[in-house]
Order: sequence, then C-alpha cells, then structure tokens
Amino acid sequence: MISKKRSRRSAKKNTIIRRWMFNNLGLIVLLLMVIALSVVYALQNYYYNSAEQYLRVRINSVTSVLTRYTQDADVNFSAELRSTLENFSDKDKMELMAIDSKGRVLLTSSGFPPADDAEMPDYQSLMDGGEDCWVGKMNGEKMMAVSVDISGISTEYNAIRVITSLRNIDGAMVGYMAAVGVSCFLIVLLLLITGRYFVNSIVKPISAINESTKKFAKGDFKERIEKTAEDEIGDLCDSINHMAEALSSTEAMKNEFISSVSHELRTPLTAIKGWAETLSYDVDKETVQKGVRVIQNETERLSEMVEELLDFSRMQSGKFSLRMEKMDLLAELGDAVLIYAEKARRENIRIIYREPEMLPFVNGDKNRIRQVFINIIDNAIKYSNEGGTITIGAEAVGNKIQVIVSDNGVGISKQDLPRVKTKFFKANQTRRGSGIGLAVADEIITMHGGTLKIDSELGRGTDVTITLPAMTEHQTGGQGDIS
Repeated sequence: MISKKRSRRSAKKNTIIRRWMFNNLGLIVLLLMVIALSVVYALQNYYYNSAEQYLRVRINSVTSVLTRYTQDADVNFSAELRSTLENFSDKDKMELMAIDSKGRVLLTSSGFPPADDAEMPDYQSLMDGGEDCWVGKMNGEKMMAVSVDISGISTEYNAIRVITSLRNIDGAMVGYMAAVGVSCFLIVLLLLITGRYFVNSIVKPISAINESTKKFAKGDFKERIEKTAEDEIGDLCDSINHMAEALSSTEAMKNEFISSVSHELRTPLTAIKGWAETLSYDVDKETVQKGVRVIQNETERLSEMVEELLDFSRMQSGKFSLRMEKMDLLAELGDAVLIYAEKARRENIRIIYREPEMLPFVNGDKNRIRQVFINIIDNAIKYSNEGGTITIGAEAVGNKIQVIVSDNGVGISKQDLPRVKTKFFKANQTRRGSGIGLAVADEIITMHGGTLKIDSELGRGTDVTITLPAMTEHQTGGQGDIS
C-alpha cells in the first residue's frame, strides 16, 4: 500500500514533466519529422529533376546529330544511327536505344537489346501523346527513362530512348536521410536535456513550495522556502515566505488575543462571582451598594467585550451591516464624552471637550459611529496615566468632518504603530483590552467612506483623527443598509 501511494505521489509530482514530454516535446518531434521529410522530399525532387534534365540534354544532343544526318542524301541514316549509339560517350552511365516503327528496340549503346517483353512506359506514353519520362522499378532496380519521337526524320525508327539507374542518387538520398535523421535526433536529445533541466527548475521549487505549504496548513510556520533564482518562481518563494511570516505573526497575535480575552473575561467574572458570594451573606447596606455597583460595572464591561467579539465575528463572516441615515455627529460625540466623563474623573484623568457650535450632518449609522467614539475615548483613558489629559475636538474641513481625540499617555512605538489597527494586535500588553476594538472601529469608518488615522510617539501620547464625509445640500437624507 505504501509503495502504491508513493508511486501515485511521484506520478503527481511528474505531471508537469509528463505534460511537457507528451505535449511540447511531442509537438517538436512531429514538427522535426515534417521538416525532415520535406527536406528529403525536396532533395529527392531536386536530384531526380537534375537527372531528368541531364537525360534530356544528352538525348536532345543525339537527336540534333541525327537531324543533321537526314539533311545529307548520301548518308545512310541507319548506319549513322548505329555508329552514334555504339560511340555514345555516356554508355557507362546510361543506355541509349533506338526503337523502330513496330515498337521494337533494334539498337542499343550497350549492344545488348532488352528482352522482348520489357516494358517501356515512357515510350508508350509518348506514342499516346502523354509524358515522355518515366521513373519506376525494373528488375528490382529503380530506373529513369526519357523517350524522344524521331518519326519525323526517319521512316524506319519511331523514337530513341535513354535509360539510367537511379541507384547512385538513391544511395546519396539514404546518406542525406541518415544525416537529417541524426540531426533531428541530436536536436531532440538537446531539447530533452535542456527542457528537462528547465522543467526541473520549475518542478523542484514547486515541490518545495508544496511541502512547505503542507506544513503551513498544519500550523507550522517555521519552514522557509529557499530562493533558487531571481525569476517568477523566486518571487513566488518570497511571497510565500512573507505569507508564512504574516501567518506566524497573526497566529502569535491570535494566541495572545485568546490569552488576553480569557484574562479579560476571567477578571470581571471573578469579581462578579466574588461579590455575588459576598452578597449572599447578611451584609450591611453600604456593602450591598458597593457590590451591586461593581457587578453592574463588570457586567457592562463584559457586555462591551462580547459586543466587540460579535462585531468582529460579523466582520469576518461579511455580515457586518450599517443602518444609514441623516445623523448629527455632534450629538453622538457628546454622548460618548458624557459616558466616559465620570470614569475619567474616577481615574484622575482630565477630559477637555472643545465642542463646536455646529457641524454639517453626516449620512451614517449613529449607533456604529457612537461605538467608534466610545472605543477611541476608552482607549485614550486606558493608555493614559493618572493625572493625564485627553483633548477631544471636532471641526469641518472642506466637505469633510474631522474628530480628533488626543492624549498625553504612554503612546505607541514606531515599530507597533503600523500594526495597531490589525486584528488581535495589542501594542501594550500591560493594559486591558482584547486587541480588536481598533480593527472594528477602522472597519466601521471605512464603510462610511472615511478614514481613521493614528499618530503617536512612545512616552508622549497619541492623536486619533477620524475623518468622515459631510452631507451636501444636494444629498438626500434617506435611510439605507450597507453591508
């Protein structure tokens, strides 16, 4: 079973190589075969045409000589024809024949007439008004023959015929075919070696990527892929390594988030449980009031945390929606300041609210906008030291409204500042909070078409600037849902 699984895996890994072998290399081999056959066919035609032309030149020269003989009345045509054939200079390469009016070969340059049943397709075709050249096999040997009609200059003879063997040409063609075949084989071999090297340069990194991503899927983000080349595969390796680092960081933040949320949930639950047990005994009125107040505060804190978690869950699932309507931004900001005024006073933190007389209306979800203000002011209080100051202001800037919340608290380091709006991230682990409040706030402002900008310096405080588009005179104040 194990060997079968391994063979299946290796087959999968070699899929690209097999596809390249059967598709690209197969196409190249087919193309080379077509080219080779075309070259061989062209060479054969060239040599056959050259041989035919040479035969025609030789037989036409003989015909010209015979024509001159007929112009001299004292010349015996038959004797001169015999002499011409016997003295034919190329008799070692080809054979010249004289054919009488009955279609019989009477004279040959070799002195040996062919058999009576020997076929002469070129002569027959010539007599029928067709082609005067023939290529075919005779006695197992490939031959070429050309016939010329001389009935116009002789009453005894109909034609002269020249025939030659194509053995030398075919032998040369075999050599050319072998050379072309060897050349094609070398080309295919070279393509196979270089192509396999090229494909392996893709397959091996992809196999490494595959193995690494399997480890990533199991939660092991320590693996890094070695970059072997400065190309697209190398860029992919860099991207996956960067992804692994981001996933590792996210995993660490998630674990920290779970730990932090567990602690944040445990603290109020412990307080509620402790005071509930205390109040179950017979205690004085002052203790009861204090216990009820603690339980109310811790319950509210738990409710806020659960609401943050629910909002985050809705964001992740794409079910986070807004109820858009014409709203007064100042009213929601004022309510948020009022909610935290008493809390700030208890922690000896001063809130300065510079409230403008009037601001343009905004098209938004008032509950969500108030949630953002509450989150930002709550963060400012959490990260401020005793005796600190929080300044809150709002103003219209062009066709936008800016709300600025500033504190002189602990601040955020330059390294952590770009990540403060990332889910699960907490710049300061000593302060309470889940690490998703700013992520939710940023998502809400973004869905309203605005921006949430954070400027901070470690040890000197933080400025949070919320920018939202104001409604114009031409805009309607109709309600609607955005998700």
